[in-house]
Amino acid sequence: MILRATAEVMGQVGPSGLTLAAVARQVGLVPGTLVQRFGSKRGLMLALADQSVRDADALPGRVREEQDSALGALAALITQWTAPMVTPETFAHHLAFLCMDLADPELHERALAVHRAQRRAIGTLLADAVSEGELAAATDVEALTATVQAVTSGAGLTWALDRRGSLVERVRHELDTVLAPHVTATP
Repeated sequence: MILRATAEVMGQVGPSGLTLAAVARQVGLVPGTLVQRFGSKRGLMLALADQSVRDADALPGRVREEQDSALGALAALITQWTAPMVTPETFAHHLAFLCMDLADPELHERALAVHRAQRRAIGTLLADAVSEGELAAATDVEALTATVQAVTSGAGLTWALDRRGSLVERVRHELDTVLAPHVTATP
């Protein structure tokens, strides 16, 4: 609950506005409770980053169980990854935190773990799609995995700049475009 609220506050106010007091207000606690539990804003951010790693490892399995097809699971997974960023401002706030992740060694380690977990999930689902006949047998899964990850990540920045449609719609469109040459006519 506290970490979910931290992510929500992060999306609302960005790194400069994220305070223990703001998170405490969001969850109905006093800031001292968060200080006791996390020690500082940095401690809270590290705990959130650790939770992000756990979520990145667990989410693909849950999504796959809910979907009948590997490509359906891939679309649902990427949609869930981008769902919290509903406005360009929210996207910008999350991007600002990513910039912090890139500069701070401890945060970078966790961000890289999330990135790798997402890449594994994409690769696994694409490999499943090939074995299930949704994608052509000759599909280079490793290359397509890298392309899907790059295109869907980059779609967020393009969307935040041109502001057409929603981020989820943009990411789905870009995913469908990248996969189209590889999709079989009848799985």
